Amino acid sequence: MRVLGIDPAAAGPTGYGVVDTDGATCRMLRFGALRRSARSSFPERLRAIHALIADLIAEFSPDAMAVESVFTALNMKTALKLAEVRGVVTLAAAQAGIPVHSYAPREVKASVAGYGNASKQQVQQMVRATLNLRETPQPSDAADALAVALCHIYFTQARERIAHVRQEEGRTDSRPPKAGIQPSR
Repeated sequence: MRVLGIDPAAAGPTGYGVVDTDGATCRMLRFGALRRSARSSFPERLRAIHALIADLIAEFSPDAMAVESVFTALNMKTALKLAEVRGVVTLAAAQAGIPVHSYAPREVKASVAGYGNASKQQVQQMVRATLNLRETPQPSDAADALAVALCHIYFTQARERIAHVRQEEGRTDSRPPKAGIQPSR
């Protein structure tokens, strides 16, 4: 599975990262961040983000896109701009027929670093270790995008394992089994 992770930003760099997995190991194919030009207008920045994402999709043919969701404590103006950035990112994926999955920042941190309140440095170090990188991914926006991609891989693998267990148990419903109670046969 190949995942394009995106860390959208309203004002700072929009991070991106492409991660490939064979189910056992993950490897980074590319990462980076699109920095905002001081002279570019917001619509020009949206166009540049869309073009970048479309180019990455064309080059890497990801199976899915994972995007960090909007952080709710933002002020209204910033939240609206971030929603516009997410809109052009989602549009690029939709134009290519790629499914988009959103993850909250705490979900990403918990899945990658094991703690939902992990620092940026902790996330960067775990991304580096997981992807067996020589150096810590910089800028942090790119490391965050790689973390979002890893988060999607982990969630997908967990869903697949649960589906496999349910199939072996002969369960067809989607509800998890109750703790301590074994399904009847």
